[in-house]
Amino acid sequence: MPYTPSGFFCDRLIRERERRDGEGSLSKPLRFSGQDFNLLKQECLQKKTLFEDDTFPASVESLGYKELGHKSNKVKNIVWKRPKEISDNPEFIVGGASRTDICQGDLGDCWLLAAIVSLTLHEKLLYRVVPIEQSFSDGYGGIFHFQFWRYGDWVDVVIDDRIPTFNNQLVFTKSAERNEFWSALLEKAYAKLHGSYEALKGGNTTEAMEDFTGGVTEFYEMKEAPKELFKIMKKALERGSLMGCSIDSLVPARFETRTVTGLVKGHAYSVTAVEECKQSQHKDSKVRLVRLRNPWGQVEWNGPWSDNSKEWTSISKTEKEKLQHQNAEDGEFWMSFDDFKKNYTKIEICNLTPDALEDDKIHKWTVSVNEGRWVRGCSAGGCRNYPDTFWTNPQYRLRLLEEDDDPEDNEVACTFVVSLMQKNRRKERKMGANLFTIGFAIYEVPKEMHGNKQHMQKEFFLFTSSKARCKSYINLREVTQRFRLSPGEYVIVPSTYEPHQEGEFILRVFSEKRNTSEEIENRIEADHPVPAPASAGEESEEDQQFRTIFQQIAGDEMEISANELKNVLNRVVSKHKEMNTEGFSLESCRSMIALMDMDGTGRLNLQEFRHLWNKIKQWQGIFKHYDAEQTGCINSYEMRNAVNDAGFRLNNQLYDIITMRYANESMNIDLDSFVSCLVRLEGMFRAFQAFDQDGDGMIRLSVLEWLQLTMYA
Repeated sequence: MPYTPSGFFCDRLIRERERRDGEGSLSKPLRFSGQDFNLLKQECLQKKTLFEDDTFPASVESLGYKELGHKSNKVKNIVWKRPKEISDNPEFIVGGASRTDICQGDLGDCWLLAAIVSLTLHEKLLYRVVPIEQSFSDGYGGIFHFQFWRYGDWVDVVIDDRIPTFNNQLVFTKSAERNEFWSALLEKAYAKLHGSYEALKGGNTTEAMEDFTGGVTEFYEMKEAPKELFKIMKKALERGSLMGCSIDSLVPARFETRTVTGLVKGHAYSVTAVEECKQSQHKDSKVRLVRLRNPWGQVEWNGPWSDNSKEWTSISKTEKEKLQHQNAEDGEFWMSFDDFKKNYTKIEICNLTPDALEDDKIHKWTVSVNEGRWVRGCSAGGCRNYPDTFWTNPQYRLRLLEEDDDPEDNEVACTFVVSLMQKNRRKERKMGANLFTIGFAIYEVPKEMHGNKQHMQKEFFLFTSSKARCKSYINLREVTQRFRLSPGEYVIVPSTYEPHQEGEFILRVFSEKRNTSEEIENRIEADHPVPAPASAGEESEEDQQFRTIFQQIAGDEMEISANELKNVLNRVVSKHKEMNTEGFSLESCRSMIALMDMDGTGRLNLQEFRHLWNKIKQWQGIFKHYDAEQTGCINSYEMRNAVNDAGFRLNNQLYDIITMRYANESMNIDLDSFVSCLVRLEGMFRAFQAFDQDGDGMIRLSVLEWLQLTMYA
């Protein structure tokens, strides 16, 4: 069910409050679908029943929505079975979890399996994702759980152990050991996290690597790889990074096709070792080797340094043992680093962050995580090609405080990595969602503006070029790039390529030194300029007109109702032909009365009306300024400037709410909606200040007071 605006923001406030209480950390992961593993397991053991997960049932809905949906022939003969129905002696893990435990089934998720293979190389990391105290014997209740990093939080995902089978064989991921089930259950938990098994079809190894570690991935195209790539790969594996690679398939129809050398195009592999060893016949000769694994568990490289190749005779038995060389059709093989560079087109390295390992002494990062949202008509401004809206995108202030210890070429600079990740697009695939094309740009903040947290305006971007930016906008879940910039203050602007595309994202900044990043949030405040009273001596012609109209409508009581106010205002506004407006609605007039009604009668006297009229004239002038073409509307992206001119300074979240509440389908705001918005803002600010007696920016309300405030506004 889609969020209503209020529902979304209430949910977001609750999430932020939970985070302050430590929810979502390694030690206190969020409960996915609200399920508590320990309580559910205890309940099953007490009742002597096996757990059945109604949030991810053993049904077609959990399999998929299109190729694995109700109309697909593929699902007709699939039977969900528990491991005890498949094997006589099922075990969660047999002899330790290893890279040979992962063999791909009939699902195009080699990207996920390549990441799992890399995960098995790091026991501490693996058992962070796959809690080891699980089995099919002691305390078995048909329930298991796994933990993943998801957009800044760790989540605990509970599943039952019913797995899709065909002819008593696992349909999807399986182990080389027929009675081992940890990898199949891990795949099921990951499918649940994304809504279905089919949602896992097609992807990038980096997605799963990051979901297993909370790390950040850097890509290297082989044709543009740095000279020291071998050193980078070796160092990465030593410090616990996960690594994958692939061969681009230029022809989509031949996706995942085998080459004559045994390698597969359009397919994800894991890099499991990088070594340099001596060749016995040449004293000073060394060969650089890379070990890879095909998630299929078979189909290997057949060139130099493959399992049975003659090259192995050139190294000693000791070297062979060090490399753990063996002849087996298990999908794992060695090849020379030169052949690796010639054959593979892309390599991905997932660097770990401090929270990936609790005692990470290998490599420390400073990480700042910022959640954001692009809202159509307000903060979904598109890239720099759209100067009228680009400036409205969320902005993040980056402070580079400490330079690198080992500067290159004696240059004083700070190295950092920026990662922009769009959220939930895979999960929403069944509703037609595709990945947006995303990217970011970085601008240097002028020294005179350091410490100023105001949102940068359109003029700044019109006359300032970016200091750095991502290589390209691309339709991946994440865009990541490493930079070196001088210490100072910068603004990072993340965006979709096209404007008006709505979605959530997280922006992470990683550095080896102390640096900070935070969203630019204007201080929330309001000016309340009191309109100058009309001089006692002379009334303007317009003042005389509305006094006459007011007296005609108000009668002897000299007070008007909302309906009468509507008549007064619309008669006056109709004289302004250049405004191109249909006037004010009854609902707007009720809000205006609520704002100006000082004596609680639900009506306005002449003095209250005059005060209101002066406000409307001021707001009308602001509206006319932004409605330069006299269309009767202003663009919703300009709303933040118009609201600012009216004396209100808000943050991005409030501008998002205003757009959703007051803009029409064309993302325009007419005079009636504009005035209604300002009336509501002024009324709510005034009410808050009345309750905030000590001026600390916090108030406490009873339910009655809250409803009284919000109902009559």
